Amino acid sequence: MLDIRALLAALARPLQAVVLVVLHRPWDRPSHLRAILAQACPHPVLIADEGKRFEPGSVYIGEPAQHLTLATRSFGQIVDDPQRCYGNRTIDLLFHSVARHGKGRMIGVVLSGSLDDGARGLAAIHHAGGLTMVLTPEMSPRQGMPENAIAYDGPIDTIGTPRTIATAIAKAVAGGDQLPVT
Repeated sequence: MLDIRALLAALARPLQAVVLVVLHRPWDRPSHLRAILAQACPHPVLIADEGKRFEPGSVYIGEPAQHLTLATRSFGQIVDDPQRCYGNRTIDLLFHSVARHGKGRMIGVVLSGSLDDGARGLAAIHHAGGLTMVLTPEMSPRQGMPENAIAYDGPIDTIGTPRTIATAIAKAVAGGDQLPVT
């Protein structure tokens, strides 16, 4: 979680983009993720609501037993998953929804974690015309997600530290109407 906090802390203000954060976490107990991220983040950290429009300059997370996705016209869509059918696919679910509805104005970022969640969705963002960014694998506390994202399908636009990625996001947003997703 240090990488997420470092990235959010490094994002420039004002940020003319929406940030959607998903990660693998326990679903069967209370979450303090919002409070933890808010301590490091200069932007408001909010829990996404079904059907509510995402506002630029804010960071959104979902509840532990839900998957945050993007619907048409920048509205949030929550996928309830009480049986944990998508437990290890929460990042791919988000990225595929962003690729489908982002209209080329999107940035997908894979930070740390094990296994390969996010690799397919990041490739979908690339193929839909979005930018793709990955944490330098050596900085990840566990092998898996960064390496798999890099090795999957399609070039990665930026590989670097949280600060490098934040700088690339700021540059992309300043150069056009981008929608970052982490």
